[in-house]
Amino acid sequence: MAFGRPRKVFTEEELYEYAVGALARRMRSVAELKRLLRNKVEANTEFGQTLVELIIVRLKNQGYLNDARYATAFSSYRRDNEKFGRMRVVTDLKAKGVHGEVIEKAVSSVYEEVNEEKLARAYLRRKRLQKPADQKHVARIFRQLLRAGFQSKTIFAILKKWEVDDETLTALENESPEQAS
Repeated sequence: MAFGRPRKVFTEEELYEYAVGALARRMRSVAELKRLLRNKVEANTEFGQTLVELIIVRLKNQGYLNDARYATAFSSYRRDNEKFGRMRVVTDLKAKGVHGEVIEKAVSSVYEEVNEEKLARAYLRRKRLQKPADQKHVARIFRQLLRAGFQSKTIFAILKKWEVDDETLTALENESPEQAS
């Protein structure tokens, strides 16, 4: 039978230093940081919960923790570097625990001037995807662009410019999640 090490009890100052260090490594949402801090304290106790909330408030007041700034920076990074579409960024931010209204404002401001078709083509170049040779490759590219967060109409515009036959496009339209809604 293995015995684990006793859990270290963090003081408020040690927990604060840990949180600042975590934020120094990379930006985090409030929810992400709370999850991280709860692992360092007895989260089931009232003292542990209060300590985590106290640290979060302190970091917010000092300007180290701001979900709106985080969402904007995250959205810009995903658009510029990874070439992801709007829907993918929204999904990822929701998974990180950012509030819906904050997500909507940040993503709207970042994707305001973006031509989605150009962004999708940049994504295809980044992934080194070429004009598909057969129906199997067309479906693969279609699904990959959907996962990357692009709208079906944008994907169909690209596929039509690649002269994909109408039969394949009709089959993909039936598969499209926007058609199922």
